[in-house]
Amino acid sequence: MIGLIDTEDGAEAVWTFPAELGSVHAARHAVRDALRAWKVPPAVGDVAILLVSELVTNSLRYTSGPIGVRLALRALAPGPGASRGGGRGGRGEGGDGAGDGVGSVDARRAALLVEVSDPLPDPPTERPAGPDDEGGRGIQLVACSAQRWGTRRGKTGKTVWFELPLPG
Repeated sequence: MIGLIDTEDGAEAVWTFPAELGSVHAARHAVRDALRAWKVPPAVGDVAILLVSELVTNSLRYTSGPIGVRLALRALAPGPGASRGGGRGGRGEGGDGAGDGVGSVDARRAALLVEVSDPLPDPPTERPAGPDDEGGRGIQLVACSAQRWGTRRGKTGKTVWFELPLPG
């Protein structure tokens, strides 16, 4: 773990995992432990752990570089992103401020922001998975479960992010 930080407007945790099979297990447990420490409701935590597991698995399938995971627990500014395939929520691709802590904060809208980064610049694609397919459901799960989600390119790869609302 790189760090578990409590800030004035929430908390943040950041990890880097090698691109190897055991990293999915390690990421799940690291996220679970941080969410428990922050007393995130189990229903939200279970969804976050599942989605992190899916996204880290996707990264492992397509890249050989390190995989970053970042959690941010805080009140987020409302901000619709550019549409990414339709559907509910403001799923967007970059530029919407997700994860950058910028913008006016609406304290009534607490959320858990999760980011998974890898060195591959290509964004994931949502594809239909048949009942007998072994894969292809990770991005579908993110799209169906998250309040908002999207991707953004970085200097050395991409980040897939999602936001889960917190009760209260």
